[in-house]
Amino acid sequence: MSVSEHLTQVYGLSGQRALVTGGGTGLGKAIATCLAQSGARVVIAGRREEVLRTACEEIGHGAEWIALDLEDVAGLVAFEARFNARFGPLDILVNNAGNTIKKPFAESTMAEFDAVFDVHVRGALELTRAVLKRMLAEDRCGSVLFTSSMTAYIGQPLVSGYTVSKTAINGVIRALSAEFAGQGVRINGVAPGWIDTDVYRKATQGDPERRNKIMSRIPMGTLGTPEDIGWACAFLSSPAAKYVTGQVLLVDGGGATGF
Repeated sequence: MSVSEHLTQVYGLSGQRALVTGGGTGLGKAIATCLAQSGARVVIAGRREEVLRTACEEIGHGAEWIALDLEDVAGLVAFEARFNARFGPLDILVNNAGNTIKKPFAESTMAEFDAVFDVHVRGALELTRAVLKRMLAEDRCGSVLFTSSMTAYIGQPLVSGYTVSKTAINGVIRALSAEFAGQGVRINGVAPGWIDTDVYRKATQGDPERRNKIMSRIPMGTLGTPEDIGWACAFLSSPAAKYVTGQVLLVDGGGATGF
């Protein structure tokens, strides 16, 4: 076996079926693209069907899509059954879909907190539970990833609901990894730093003070790219990471620990 063939075997995802929630745009689309380029059969999920169709064309590699609303927590068991019937057994689940509400905490309501928590935590947990049950019933190994955030490590104003949700996700990763490590399922996460996406640009547009503060926090001196997150997910899903579980990989140019 050549070096190239060996590396493809170790880092590749050939024959693996992956589902990426929120895979139609931004980080989710980049994650789906990197998984597909690594050989996985990728399905992306989200609420906007036209966005998903366009994303599949851009991702290529036979990527497919399925409609999913994570806020409909009660319907996620049925969604998993529908997914399995249509696409077959799932090997890689990436819980990436998210939302946020930018608002001062004193003006926020519990309903607004719930709207964020339902997607990031309740929805992701319910979908993961359904996927894990099938994996264990069929005695299959698998990888489950969650998208965490730097806000689980450092304080940022005006996004308290998002921060609470992402901090909870880190706890989910620890708890589930301890429970399922001996059953062949690895649970990990990726925590993006400041990444050059539409969301970042909207958040900093017309706010040079915020933008300068962000850049001053990144020792590497540059924003990350969506592909930086995608390749991190591809690694954590691959045989190269077969002894890695319960970890949250910070992909942030040193932003969480730098000065």
